[in-house]
Amino acid sequence: KGGNMGQLGSHTCKSLAEDEPFDPVEPPRRPTGNLIMHSMAMLGREFCYAVEAAYVTPVLLSVGLPRSLYSVVWLLSPILGFLLQPVVGSASDHCRARWGRRRPYILALGVMMLLGMALYLNGDAVVSALIADPRRKLIWAITITMIGVVLFDFAADFIDGPIKAYLFDVCSYEDKERGLHYHALFTGIGGTLGYLLGAIDWAHLELGRMLGTEFQVMFFFSALVLILSFIIHLCSIPEAPLRDVIKDIPPQQGPQDFPLSSDKMYQYGSIEKAKSGYVNPELALHGEKTKNPAQQTRKAMTMKSLLRALVNMPPYYRCLCISHLFGWTAFLSNMLFFTDFMGQIVYQGDPYAAHNSTEFLIYQRGVEVGCWGLCLNSMFSSLYSYFQKSLVSYIGLKGLYFLGYLLFGLGTGFIGLFPNVYSTLALCTLFGVMSSTLYTVPFNLIAKYHREEQEEKVRP
Repeated sequence: KGGNMGQLGSHTCKSLAEDEPFDPVEPPRRPTGNLIMHSMAMLGREFCYAVEAAYVTPVLLSVGLPRSLYSVVWLLSPILGFLLQPVVGSASDHCRARWGRRRPYILALGVMMLLGMALYLNGDAVVSALIADPRRKLIWAITITMIGVVLFDFAADFIDGPIKAYLFDVCSYEDKERGLHYHALFTGIGGTLGYLLGAIDWAHLELGRMLGTEFQVMFFFSALVLILSFIIHLCSIPEAPLRDVIKDIPPQQGPQDFPLSSDKMYQYGSIEKAKSGYVNPELALHGEKTKNPAQQTRKAMTMKSLLRALVNMPPYYRCLCISHLFGWTAFLSNMLFFTDFMGQIVYQGDPYAAHNSTEFLIYQRGVEVGCWGLCLNSMFSSLYSYFQKSLVSYIGLKGLYFLGYLLFGLGTGFIGLFPNVYSTLALCTLFGVMSSTLYTVPFNLIAKYHREEQEEKVRP
């Protein structure tokens, strides 16, 4: 979610920092199949996000979470992200694992997502089976559910940064654009499938009765989709281990023998690049030794260098980060409470009523209809991402960015003024425009800005 901008900012500022160990060089073009496989992570992530958006609020309310603690649950994950994302993002930049820099972190965060889902979707059932005392059962159910929500939310927010960095590491500028459009497309598909899953009344189906409750059905399908999609993603495009790149750097190389015009140079991250014996252009042009590149790497990992990069961020990056922050704040405030809004405001249900009462059943019906609205949002997000390429030639990336914010603001405003079932469902399509915009346009702008910086560097 919004927390990915912290890591985005970290990677962006790292590319601008003067002590960066490797400068980007254009990697080879990637087949469409590889880019689609890479995008499968976004499908799995958004599928699980859709389940969370649809059911976390009802789950928290049904286990008896006090209203005073409700906002704390959503606040913990962004605070953890703010504190940890820049540091761990920098560690990812210099990871020397055999899999490469990004994939070990993607795998670890995927496992955290799976564990978080297991806790918040199954915690209440497990506690009820193990503890008989009502008071202790309430305390443990709330605690485990809260831990699961925070763990899942943190991992799912955080994982977007390494996925995007992985794409940027191994793809050319044109493939980055194509890859981001596939990311938006599969994000919409994953959200659509997840919300469809939540909109089905599993209590009256055989699978729902066999697995226990609808929450166990959600976990079964979410875990299956997440595992399969991440396996495909991690096998999509090979990364070169950073230690192999450093090992291939000659102990001393001056400006006279640096292969500036070599056609075999590739950006860090691709296997081809590791085989080329590439060396830092800035170090070579200054005639500096690269005997200990690991020392340069450690230098870039300090908190001081990260803070310095943030302070010295160019104004166009700063404006993009601030607008992205506001965009995600508005979008998440809407999405996280949308099904609860449908259940309480539109349908006039009561989540705190007894589970066999009419008020609670009406609330559940509102949540299910809210899932259909969010499903429309995801479908329109995929559709809109398909037309983005055509629109950008007329209004540009910045115009596309402004259009997404404008339509989302109008849609949420009208929903607040006229909380009717049919108008609310129709206006959900405008959420899809914002979703597609947030997942693609800022990263396209970063790729554009970065390319312009590189062109400035090579310009005489």
